[in-house]
Amino acid sequence: MVKIRDLQYLDALARHQHFGRAAEACFVSQPTLSGQIMKLEEQLGLTLIERHRKKVMLTAAGEELLLRARQVLRAANDFEESAKALSDPLAGDLHIGLIPTVAPYLLPHIMADLSASLPNINFYLHENQTDVLLKKLDDGELDILILSWLNTMQGVERYALFEEPLVLAVPHKHVLAKKESALLSDLNGQWVLTLEDGHCLRDEALDYCFSAGAKEDTRFQATSLETLRYMVASGMGITLLPALAVKDNDKDLRYIHFTAPLPTREICLLVRPNYSRMSCVRAVVASIRQSMAESF
Repeated sequence: MVKIRDLQYLDALARHQHFGRAAEACFVSQPTLSGQIMKLEEQLGLTLIERHRKKVMLTAAGEELLLRARQVLRAANDFEESAKALSDPLAGDLHIGLIPTVAPYLLPHIMADLSASLPNINFYLHENQTDVLLKKLDDGELDILILSWLNTMQGVERYALFEEPLVLAVPHKHVLAKKESALLSDLNGQWVLTLEDGHCLRDEALDYCFSAGAKEDTRFQATSLETLRYMVASGMGITLLPALAVKDNDKDLRYIHFTAPLPTREICLLVRPNYSRMSCVRAVVASIRQSMAESF
């Protein structure tokens, strides 16, 4: 009979493509992991791994069975979490994934309240881009995600947390800098700086900008909001920033709030369907909503 541990070894090899690093991730010696993979291949009568000098790769059979292995591992993890939830649903580890345009700006507003309302939860925070986080959620590596909702997201349960306005950021010498408030139509004909591909905020900002007649400046795409802020301050263009990222008394930029209709993004919490710790999820959602209730 195939053991769960063997499936974990196969999963680790697929992720790390290296016996040594996979063994380290599984907290075993390299000979132990290598030997168990060979036994698994013998048991199944299949070659799962192509062994090369610098890395290992899965065979076609290995790739096919890896998908099944991850389903089993996810089910085993859900079984374990369900057992923990029966003894104390509001205790244990909770792995939260956040996107880079949310994590550093939202966490200072919510973590104190979360820790106070859920004192027996150990929060683990993971920052990455949307596609990576969605895959990790589906694979069972993360419990919940906090990110900006896109209509293309499928196969998840969604809990709205708050609507975050987007704010126009311009250099002090820009023609729009003297305005007390802005209309989306003010973007018509303007060159807008954006984040690189992979960030939800890029797609959301461009949707608003393009609908208003603005043009994307493709000479430069920022890897983070802080880089984007610096480029705007240097006079390279204008951009839209989430309200939580606005710095009070910023000497380098002028932040202009829009009048209705406001450009916004929906910050939401995502969880896998049939996730076993829903009482914990509901408590997290309630805490964040309360923390952010009067922020905008």
